[in-house]
Amino acid sequence: MNRMKRLLCLGLICYFCCLSMIVYGNEKTSPFYLAELKCENLIDPLGIDNVTPHFSWKLKGDGWKGGQTYYEIQVASDSILLVQDKADLWNTGKLKSKTSVMVPYQGKALTSRSLCYWRVRVWDAKKQASSWSPVARFGVGILDQSQMKGEYIGASVEGGKICAPILRKKVKLTQGETSFLHVNTLGYHEIYINGRKVGEDVLTPAVSHLSKRSLIVTYDITPYLREGENDLLIWLGQGWYKTTTFGAAYEGPLVKAELDVLRNGKWEVVTKTDGSWYGRESGYSDTGTWRALQFGGERVDGRILPRDLSTHALDKMKWTPVVKVNVPDHIASPQMCEVNKIHQILQAVSVKKLGESLWLVDMGKVQTGWFEMQMPILPAGHEVIMEYSDNLTKDGEFDKQGESDIYISGGKQGEYFRNKFNHHAFRYVRISNLPQKPETGAMKSLQIYGDYKQTATFECSDADLNAIHQMIQYTMKCLTFSGYMVDCPHLERAGYGGDGNSSTMSLQTMYDVAPTFENWVQTWGDSMREGGSLPHVGPNPGAGGGGPYWCGFFVQAPWRTYVNYNDPRLIEKYYSQMKEWFKYVDKYTVDGLLKRWPDTKYRDWYLGDWLAPMGVDAGNQASVDLVSNCFISECLSTMYKTAITLGKREEAEEFAIRREKLNKLIHQTFYREDEGIYSTGSQLDMCYPMLVGVVPDSLYNKVKENVVAMTEEKYKGHIAVGLVGVPILTEWAVRNKQVDFFYQMMKKRDYPGYLYMIDHGATATWEYWSGERSRVHNCYNGIGTWFYQAVGGIRLDEANPGYRHFYVDPQIPNGVTWAKVTKESPYGTIAVNWKLKDDNQLNLQLTIPAGTTATVCIPNNAVSCKKNKKKVSVKEQTVDVEAGHYDFLFNLK
Repeated sequence: MNRMKRLLCLGLICYFCCLSMIVYGNEKTSPFYLAELKCENLIDPLGIDNVTPHFSWKLKGDGWKGGQTYYEIQVASDSILLVQDKADLWNTGKLKSKTSVMVPYQGKALTSRSLCYWRVRVWDAKKQASSWSPVARFGVGILDQSQMKGEYIGASVEGGKICAPILRKKVKLTQGETSFLHVNTLGYHEIYINGRKVGEDVLTPAVSHLSKRSLIVTYDITPYLREGENDLLIWLGQGWYKTTTFGAAYEGPLVKAELDVLRNGKWEVVTKTDGSWYGRESGYSDTGTWRALQFGGERVDGRILPRDLSTHALDKMKWTPVVKVNVPDHIASPQMCEVNKIHQILQAVSVKKLGESLWLVDMGKVQTGWFEMQMPILPAGHEVIMEYSDNLTKDGEFDKQGESDIYISGGKQGEYFRNKFNHHAFRYVRISNLPQKPETGAMKSLQIYGDYKQTATFECSDADLNAIHQMIQYTMKCLTFSGYMVDCPHLERAGYGGDGNSSTMSLQTMYDVAPTFENWVQTWGDSMREGGSLPHVGPNPGAGGGGPYWCGFFVQAPWRTYVNYNDPRLIEKYYSQMKEWFKYVDKYTVDGLLKRWPDTKYRDWYLGDWLAPMGVDAGNQASVDLVSNCFISECLSTMYKTAITLGKREEAEEFAIRREKLNKLIHQTFYREDEGIYSTGSQLDMCYPMLVGVVPDSLYNKVKENVVAMTEEKYKGHIAVGLVGVPILTEWAVRNKQVDFFYQMMKKRDYPGYLYMIDHGATATWEYWSGERSRVHNCYNGIGTWFYQAVGGIRLDEANPGYRHFYVDPQIPNGVTWAKVTKESPYGTIAVNWKLKDDNQLNLQLTIPAGTTATVCIPNNAVSCKKNKKKVSVKEQTVDVEAGHYDFLFNLK
């Protein structure tokens, strides 16, 4: 019967598709089509956190050059209604607009659990219509936790260890009915139905500030159900939910869940978590406190671990009633970022014997994720220990970093170890108490990061630049998962604001991570204390070191997300809290300049730059004060732009006046006229005042020349900045077109430098320029923008966010002869391909995506220019272009 229903439904859809083609057949169709439909910047999200979502789409195909002039969006409560052209929730009609990114919903009121379907079509200026897009869907999650049925439950101690239990419930259901499972865990979870894992996500949910908020994840479990009785399993893991981090209410993880079925257009609760569930230990347990340097790993007991989750196998196991736990009031809201997935699998490249039953495994490169190993047949109870490290010592010895797992053999054939609710960052694995040599093919490293897309590529004639770029881009994948970006994924796993500020522009250039920042900034808002005080880490399970540059991530990240993705949600949502932080800044401002604020239980240290190379006095108090106040100036500029964007002009003027006064005071206090330097005269102390407008026009060239001279004389042409200074020096070099100055720093092979890392075996960037401690870290990734903004020449126009308008102005280092760069914008793919020819010509090929425009800057040394073989006057200095493909040829002096 159900099969007949599905066939009938499919037939109806085909019929109405044909009917719609007839209805719209009289309109001219266009050789372009719509793709990448997103709701809240997510693809088909099942549980969003609001009732006014935003829609985005891209124009694809050969006929998109004219761009979009009109659009029509239809939203319905059923997909068949869309095919019938009966949108019962919202129909814009043919609306004149070029907007295709973050279009706000304005239809009938939606509520928690609303399930909606939508599609869009567009017309170009010639009134050619696209076909309707494929139908996409979105669901509104449970917006008020009081609406969510069920109680928080966990495993009882009578059922064994409670830190990674399996909870079970049998449910009678009808196959084919749309069924959603809403899961709110304090800790990690995996869902299994009838022995099958639901979805590909791992380490779910994303991070949150657990003493303030937990996250709800919604699953469509319809494809996993069978007619009649179904086995529902929720496998839990502690993760961050511990007494040592967020003051957990229970020693084990907890879950609150409900299973809803859509019947006659209404959701019915079929089951929920309560005292009727049963639980048992799984064989997994967590060995770490999850404080810094204490993340440990997992202990897996193969004697207990179930390998078969079928009903038949589960019925043979012993089950104990669960416990209900009273959890302190907090916010439970839908997860609004991508889930984690396994993206790459590495096989071991070598195994070396270190001693009796002791082996060193090399996976080839550092990777964040899980380790998997097929076990030989061992006696039951035999323990194998796996320790992890991202590095070997100078003497080639294993460098212990506090990460390890234990596998206890069940004494059977076919056993294997695999992580589940913890992860590691490692290249090397030291395996002890394993009597026989493991085969390389029996071991895997499973790379885990958020399910976001890479949005940029870079390649040029210089192999060194390519290697540096690849290392930066790869590192950021290792650092960005679970809805935030960490300093390092193994030793601290902390969402440090300074590290985030340092690399946000690089990360957002290279990847589509707007949803990641939606979640991460939310953790910062939740972490704010009374009076506007912010920590240095978000979420904030404990104290972390930093300074104003760390706290101010809460100001910078929302604006940068708006500029890179044309996504205004964060600046709208957190503007008032940003102003609260400035009240805290005011509290510790003395005679117009910010001074050191006190340490607290959740925040310590007060830094300017951090981890600069040896010989740079970044800890000098004058430098710390200069850098901190320059950063406040930068934040005031951001607040001005944010207020203007939000239509708050009076407040914007207040920020502008305050910034002007601060800049004058910074110059008066820190400029040393006799030497023509600011503060200590370091690269950062000189570049930052220029970047934020402190340096008077009359002194600008002198200060700029001093930076270049000082770099050559004092630092022998090397980079001489740390975490804070890297992105500032990079942005300064791009703005001032100091491409050769920056390029020669990139080419240095000795300490300190990126090639020094690579020549010493780095596959990801380090924490220290010298290679101490972490070998996969977020200190020095801020140079990532240079490859795209300088060499590629693609620069944002903040007045037209999301690359709706951008500049193309390649800066060509002396010695680089060609470059190919792509940037996937919210509107489509930008491509820049330039090449120097032997006859002193520059050929520049461009692709400008639909819905965007660009300004191409003519090189200063160009004597003539042709655009698509037609002459263009070089006196104009720039050429404005619309969407399309372009071939520029410049004759150079």
